[in-house]
Amino acid sequence: MAQVSGVTQAMTNLNVAHRKLGLHPSDDPEFFGEWLQGLPELTAVERTMLDRLRQRYFYYAADGAITEGTIDVVLISPLLELLGLCDSPYKIRGEKLVKIEIESEAEILEGFIDALVVQEQFWLILIEEKRYGFSVMQALPQTLAYMMGQSLTETPGFGLITTGEDYLFVKVDRQLHTYGWSNKFTLSNPQRNELYDVVQVMKRLIGSVNIVQEAS
Repeated sequence: MAQVSGVTQAMTNLNVAHRKLGLHPSDDPEFFGEWLQGLPELTAVERTMLDRLRQRYFYYAADGAITEGTIDVVLISPLLELLGLCDSPYKIRGEKLVKIEIESEAEILEGFIDALVVQEQFWLILIEEKRYGFSVMQALPQTLAYMMGQSLTETPGFGLITTGEDYLFVKVDRQLHTYGWSNKFTLSNPQRNELYDVVQVMKRLIGSVNIVQEAS
């Protein structure tokens, strides 16, 4: 009988994720080119809104650590609305139960993830700063596990890990058991609002998902 383990407890680092999930990082610089190539331009209205959201984040951050729920309300939800992801043809799905069977170790990993899943192919994963010590990379092993647990294995999946301040994009090819990640974007850059970059990449990735779905 397979042992059932929680994803949070089982996926403690990338070495564990590599071994249990059979994953490996891609060494091909073109593997995750979507976050660099073909990025759409932003309108003046979008830039104004993103400047406002960045200012809002630091308004709340001035009081100390911000909870996950507050970040969702004051930053993430407005971002999704700006991108039009709450309306047809998109559909946001909230907390999701994921199960991953690890045959080589007679183990089943399962857990609920507080993620916003768009069209079952783009995962937006919001983590609390205090929980992960301000590092989105520390949430990468669990994110990989959840993305590998998706039922759609024939096409790559994309994800965004964020604390509200920092943002990291992830691509997983579930057939090749390969993954890659982007640069880390951060609101703490005093010279540029990197929410511009985040929204440009999100538009590009959601566009990639739509193209694949229309072709299938």
